[in-house]
Amino acid sequence: MRTVKALSSWMLALFLAAMFLQATVHPLPNPPEGMVKLFDRPGENIVFVTLAAQTGLSWLEPGGRVIVASLELVAAMLLIVPASRRLGAFFSAVIMLGAVGAHLMPGVLGREVPRSLDPASAVTDGGALFALAIAMLTASLLLYLIQR
Repeated sequence: MRTVKALSSWMLALFLAAMFLQATVHPLPNPPEGMVKLFDRPGENIVFVTLAAQTGLSWLEPGGRVIVASLELVAAMLLIVPASRRLGAFFSAVIMLGAVGAHLMPGVLGREVPRSLDPASAVTDGGALFALAIAMLTASLLLYLIQR
């Protein structure tokens, strides 16, 4: 049983850390346009431009984006170290609660995020980002319960 918990803890922590790294620095070549928090130029990140436009809070792009990206990197580092993993899981859950909340608030982000900032384009992600946020929130809560 102890081995299963340890393996589960590592799998959840690595999944969460990889997703946070992918969203903030995207270590793979050819990152998607407008989806990498720390390397998008101001006004290019689709999620935070949409949030800023819908809420009227202009500080969300780029200030809020950089703050969220920094918090995600801290959570990723905490998740990798077993001694701080439970704190990282808590931190991750708080971040993901904010993401899920932004998706669910009427008129803010929505469950389907546009794939482009071009107002003429009606193409969305089909809810993939929302589903990822739910999966990461679930993984964070599971990890918090598993890790002691």
